[in-house]
Amino acid sequence: MIGLGGVSMSALAACLLSAGFTVAGSDLVRNERTAALEEKGVCFVCGHDPARAAEADAVVASSAVPDDDAELRAARERGVPVYGRADLLARIAACFEVSVGVAGCHGKTTATAMCAHVLQACGGCTAHIGGEDLDYGSYFEGGNRIFVTEVCEYRGNIRKLRPTVAVVLNTDADHLECYGSAAALFEAYAAYARAAPAAVVCGDDPIRSAVRPALTFGLSEGCDVRAIRLRSSGGRYSFTLEIRGRPCGRIRLNAFGRHNVTNALAAAAVAEQCGFPPALAAAGLASFRGIRRRFEPLGKLYGAELIADYAHHPREIAAVLAAAKEAFGGRLFVVFQPHTYSRTRLLFDDFVAALQGVERLVIYKTYPAREYFDAAGSALTLAEHLPNALYVETTRELSVYLRCSLRAGDAVLFLGAGDIYFIAKRLPGAKL
Repeated sequence: MIGLGGVSMSALAACLLSAGFTVAGSDLVRNERTAALEEKGVCFVCGHDPARAAEADAVVASSAVPDDDAELRAARERGVPVYGRADLLARIAACFEVSVGVAGCHGKTTATAMCAHVLQACGGCTAHIGGEDLDYGSYFEGGNRIFVTEVCEYRGNIRKLRPTVAVVLNTDADHLECYGSAAALFEAYAAYARAAPAAVVCGDDPIRSAVRPALTFGLSEGCDVRAIRLRSSGGRYSFTLEIRGRPCGRIRLNAFGRHNVTNALAAAAVAEQCGFPPALAAAGLASFRGIRRRFEPLGKLYGAELIADYAHHPREIAAVLAAAKEAFGGRLFVVFQPHTYSRTRLLFDDFVAALQGVERLVIYKTYPAREYFDAAGSALTLAEHLPNALYVETTRELSVYLRCSLRAGDAVLFLGAGDIYFIAKRLPGAKL
């Protein structure tokens, strides 16, 4: 498995180990996920080992691995079958009587984890989650009938999954470097939903009119599964679950933010589609405590609360900022690290709109991931278009700014899908 350290690849490796396969893998660096797999007997190599790939029975590569990777070349030259990450995921999902795939531009990790908790309360499931659930991690075995998985749209991977229940949370534009246009990405979501025996889609999103859903969920009237009588307490929401016009009890969420109401409704709709009673769905949602890097408290720095969130798309940023304003009463500082030059360039105006109202804003240098430098999509260019933003390039610069600015009662929100999370955890003086 090439790219074994990724959250999805490591989860799939755990699944293969459980099924009795012998697993080996590689990645550019070691991390806590590869260390956990090594403890279970996985032979891991940091870097490349083409000889091992050539001797394998099969090779699975992460979507981030380039086609000219040395291990991939060695495998192909020896005639070893090569599969993408999504190919393996599709094969695993097909082994279950019922498979639930959760797709969408935002919220799919949280919604997948919520589905896992709900289905576990309903009798059991096996879950593949694109993040670290605080209880289940990224892979959880709780039953052999139902499989729930996150479905990623990157590089067309969404086309490879054919779940029996296809969930679509939203259809915002992203990964336009792969799809070319928002319309092409929307059609990928629609095709995914149409191909499933049952589509469960957000009734507040345009996807509703593009497919014939088995169920809709959302906040607007006309949705089959709705939240009514919403209440917020410090950023955590409660609501009455309504299914086909019938009130089905009160649900209280542990996750912060109004946007998580929709994620919870998706999980409740999945339970309804699978024939489980609403009371079990409510019990499952009550057991969900959250996802690592989703509004995760990190501790304190100079008396200020530190919070980390994976938000790296303009709409996600707006949702997290709204949640933070509800949760904290003091001054709010925001440190945002853009993720990839292409996303910043293609959604530039949307990023400006999402961030321009932040009074205390720091833009940290771009996390390039798989990309090369592009000035038009750089963090510096973004900062230059935000009058309140301070641009910083090093941990030291960030540390000095925070030391000179923070006081007790403040909150600092670290946003981004790159290494800003680990930078925040290493800040001098932080009490984690």
